[in-house]
Amino acid sequence: MSSIGRASVLIGAGTIVSRVSGLLRIVVLVAIVGSVGSAAGDAFGLANQLPNNIYTVISTGVLTAVIVPQIVKAAAHADGGRAFVSKLFTLGTVILLAATAIAMVAAPFIVTVYIDPSKVEPDQIALATAFAYWCLPQIFFYGLYALLGEILNARKVFGPYTWAPIVNNLVSIAGFGLFLLLFGGPSPDVVQWTPTMIGLLGGVATGGIVLQTVVLLVFWRRAGLQLRPDFHWRGVGLRHIGRLAGWTFLMVIVGQLAGIVQTRVLSGASGTGPAILASQNAWLVFMLPYSIIVLSIGTPYFTQLSEHAAAGRDGDVKTDIVRSIRVLGLFIVVATAALAVASVPATRIFTNSSAEALAAAPVLLCFLVCLLPLAVLFVVQRTFYAYNDTRTPFFFTLVQGGLVALSALAAGGAVSAGLVPLSQLAATVALGQALSSLVQVVIATIILHRRLGGIRIGEWMPPLLRFIGAAIPAAGAGWGVLLLCGGPTGWVSDSIYTGALGAALVGSVVLAVYIGILAIFRTPELAPALALGRRFLPKR
Repeated sequence: MSSIGRASVLIGAGTIVSRVSGLLRIVVLVAIVGSVGSAAGDAFGLANQLPNNIYTVISTGVLTAVIVPQIVKAAAHADGGRAFVSKLFTLGTVILLAATAIAMVAAPFIVTVYIDPSKVEPDQIALATAFAYWCLPQIFFYGLYALLGEILNARKVFGPYTWAPIVNNLVSIAGFGLFLLLFGGPSPDVVQWTPTMIGLLGGVATGGIVLQTVVLLVFWRRAGLQLRPDFHWRGVGLRHIGRLAGWTFLMVIVGQLAGIVQTRVLSGASGTGPAILASQNAWLVFMLPYSIIVLSIGTPYFTQLSEHAAAGRDGDVKTDIVRSIRVLGLFIVVATAALAVASVPATRIFTNSSAEALAAAPVLLCFLVCLLPLAVLFVVQRTFYAYNDTRTPFFFTLVQGGLVALSALAAGGAVSAGLVPLSQLAATVALGQALSSLVQVVIATIILHRRLGGIRIGEWMPPLLRFIGAAIPAAGAGWGVLLLCGGPTGWVSDSIYTGALGAALVGSVVLAVYIGILAIFRTPELAPALALGRRFLPKR
């Protein structure tokens, strides 16, 4: 357990620095392209998201689900898995090069898949395509980074994968800052953009990803592996990996198709209100606690859970499930409460005015509905992966993806019918996604419960309900502090800096009251959670 705690702290600390520097990166980017109602911002947001979507297919669809358990098994080979890793790395590099080349050729088509040409101006599509040519090479480096990172994670070297993105953020901040010095900002109008401006912004975005991957290579020897090209792929288990990856690949494709529907619907609000970039920024804020809490704590658990599953120790797997959900739940519930109360000041960090923050905050609030369910899903879904079952997650993800697409189309239809104002289109789409994820986690939990003959739901569901009960008065206290500060439209939303300060103030009050309530009722999960938290504090 202590090794998991140390790994969680290492990942968590790196994730905090990475996410904070990532927030600063977005702040500078918003100063360049704008946020709410920015056609140029939506064009860049779309283009820069394309390689991320491919990265999601590669990382979540293949590597995380399939490769980690396979590397854990290969470690038992006489060579410690070195030959397997070399073959895997060579194969992955070839596939990534091919995927990047195809994407570059198909860039204009890909852009029009994500944007509804009937809802946006041709100039905006042209700008998004120009940005895409600069951003799509990220596919190769994102994929290489994910492949290297998952191999390191499987070898229990967790730090580099978490800390490497900081380099990307620092490069982007410096590059975006240079753009502001040369060209000023914000430039939300698509006709303002010259080839030089497009090349600088897109080149900086891709250059950061390149350096992020190079940094990860430096730490390769710490895993005790010698990387060498190996094109002899016989014996690597491609047929077995292919069967497993096939389902996860299809699963992520379902998510991407649903995302395409969402983006096409959101493009109808581009240039007038919260749309593509505003939704992306709200999702980044939403993912901040998820990344810091769920990934930092859950990733070491997944490696341990995979080991227990490979050894056939089902009882230990169930213990891992209970322990991880209870620990994740304690942190995630208070994070949800704090972000909900501080949604306007938190959103102000990624907008250029108080009015834009008020317009974009509902998008964040709607996403928050599924923060706790996604934390539970992280554990449940990866338990299926640990047992080499990627087929079942495909089907419950298929349900979720279908609901996401249908809810997005329904939101667009509601706007067209005048039932929902255009300014709330992005929030309505986000709510549909959140509710779809809630349905997904319920289905996944029921299936896993039956598959393992029980996953001790009675041991982790009541604690989650207790955490929610403690978070309600804590949120009330935070809201009171926000009102004392003048409310959502008070000084907390005057600027980016006051937004960050206000969000931190409200969040601190919510956290303090939450911990106090749990301490009064002697919640058993509090002591280990505080012990984990103290690991982040500097020692004397």
